[in-house]
Amino acid sequence: MGDLIHYERNLPHRLPPGSTIFLTFRLADSLPANVVLRLQMQFSSGEQTEDLYAKQRRYFGKFDNLLDGAAHGPTWLEQPQIANVVGASLRHFHGKAYDLICYCILPNHVHLVISLPDEAPFLARTIQRIKGYTALQANQLLSRTGQFWQRETYDHIIRSGEEMQRVIAYVVNNPVKAGLVESWEQWPHTYWPEIQ
Repeated sequence: MGDLIHYERNLPHRLPPGSTIFLTFRLADSLPANVVLRLQMQFSSGEQTEDLYAKQRRYFGKFDNLLDGAAHGPTWLEQPQIANVVGASLRHFHGKAYDLICYCILPNHVHLVISLPDEAPFLARTIQRIKGYTALQANQLLSRTGQFWQRETYDHIIRSGEEMQRVIAYVVNNPVKAGLVESWEQWPHTYWPEIQ
């Protein structure tokens, strides 16, 4: 990966220690490849004068709305056993690689907000470890083999307290937005220790 703090695949990734980051990762094949390609082309062909932050938010909004619909691909994370493996792994790294602020595990994707201490290990490696371990465990539980997670993770640095409140509200209310429950407290795979 070379530089694990600043790197690019399909999207730019900025993961500096000392920052607070919103992350989203999804199951492999949870969106059709042609849809992902179309979204990536829209992202890369947008106005050059447009603020990168606004461009990324618009891209992510379209992407996440499609994931919330869960109209394509696997929804293994709706199985409590699988969601519990993922949640336990996210909590395992709390206080070791990051400070976990909140997460929500949806049927085909995961949102989380973390704060990286200045001395934190490379977040890209931590996410790789989480994905590798949970993929192995989930594939065993599902009696399957093959790719479990999509390789790329969406990340966004949270820049202010106001933005932090907005992002946390987005994460915990995602099951409501997706039509899975009427109140965020009803969703069993949301973690927000400040409230609980």
